[in-house]
Amino acid sequence: MVSKQEILTAIAPELEKIETVLQRNFRSYVPFINEVSQYILFAGGKRLRPLLMILATRLCGAETTSQSYRLCVLFEYLHAATLLHDDVVDEARFRRGRRAAHHLWGNQAVILVGDFLYSRAIRIAVEEGNMDILDVISRTTTLMSEGEILQLLNLDNAELSEKDYYEVIYRKTAVLISAACEVGAIHANRDGWQRDSLRRYGELLGYAFQITDDLLDYTGASSETGKDIGNDFKEGKVTLPFILALEKANKEDRERLLLLIKKNQVSKEDFREACNLIQKYQGFSRTREKARHFVEKALAELEKFELSPTRRLLEKLTQFILVRKT
Repeated sequence: MVSKQEILTAIAPELEKIETVLQRNFRSYVPFINEVSQYILFAGGKRLRPLLMILATRLCGAETTSQSYRLCVLFEYLHAATLLHDDVVDEARFRRGRRAAHHLWGNQAVILVGDFLYSRAIRIAVEEGNMDILDVISRTTTLMSEGEILQLLNLDNAELSEKDYYEVIYRKTAVLISAACEVGAIHANRDGWQRDSLRRYGELLGYAFQITDDLLDYTGASSETGKDIGNDFKEGKVTLPFILALEKANKEDRERLLLLIKKNQVSKEDFREACNLIQKYQGFSRTREKARHFVEKALAELEKFELSPTRRLLEKLTQFILVRKT
């Protein structure tokens, strides 16, 4: 089994540099923006996206510099912006174990700070002076915006298909992770198969990451995830465990599942009943298998690169997706 502590020890130097640059570069002359940005940016995030850009650069054989770290943090700004927007749309109570920002400062202010973080990220990309990088970032932000809208439009669609679910999570999660990996290759002055493989690797990793995240909403623990367990279900948000169970359920159980997820007020007993029905139709185990499928395909992309300490670390990070608790 992949050890979390082993991975954390290996990436500690990179994370320390990322934290320093994050502190230095997000600041605005408006104190309120700094306050809200700091609240969301330094609430214990994993820094997965900037870390992947750094590791992708090294996988391509290039050295990372201060410029690399300044560039990589734009992915954390973009990620933080989507979290602020998502929590408003979802009316979430908690984020990373703390009250969601919109409960402290209100919806309007938090959405505007999210817009500031978006623009700060784009500004960093412009200052890099590389049109390929700017093209990737602009395409990514467009797709992410579509993802937020699709998620909102599908909120009351209790019979969302598996195909449509993948369309949402591609835009919601996979595209940003993919962009971080692709920009790592561009930053290393690599094109062709290396850039394509890293873009594809990030996309596959993103699918696995979001599928696991959706599974944890049913099977995780609030003390570890920092979010209310069952929050997606209570909001009527359809994710893969529900979709897979619904397609296998008999008529009676199918109607019961649909009734439960459409309720305005979902009790603990309702959620427990839904979990039992999803378990009955292997919704959880089949979701884990889907995540494993994407992880295996992501690892296959890494195998195209020469074996190195960086590749080994990326492989461990990828495998860890399947056993993570947060």
